[in-house]
Amino acid sequence: MALKKRRKKPAGLDKNFGRGHTEIKMQLSGNSSQPETVSATLVDLRRGDAAILDRIDLPGDDARRLMELGFLPGTRITAGFSAPGGDPRVFQVDGSEIALRRETAKRLKVTIDPLNRKGTPRA
Repeated sequence: MALKKRRKKPAGLDKNFGRGHTEIKMQLSGNSSQPETVSATLVDLRRGDAAILDRIDLPGDDARRLMELGFLPGTRITAGFSAPGGDPRVFQVDGSEIALRRETAKRLKVTIDPLNRKGTPRA
């Protein structure tokens, strides 16, 4: 009976795989160069402030009418003038100026970019 010569197995790719590669490590990011976004409603905007519309929390017919006027999610909205009593307020949307009552403006949720904010934050 002839003995078969056994060849040595080549070293595996993971021969250096050990405990050092399985340690749990945590990295904290200190990157503050990305601007933070603030969630608010259209009522929270001051004259000249710009924001992006996130959602409309109104019944179907009212929301549909606002969408027909240009209030679509993702659209940039700029706050304009208001009446002497503060109601209604004018908002610039897609090149048009549209006046909304305070009750309606409260139901439109927006994301404010602090870099585009002209006024000072409300307390």
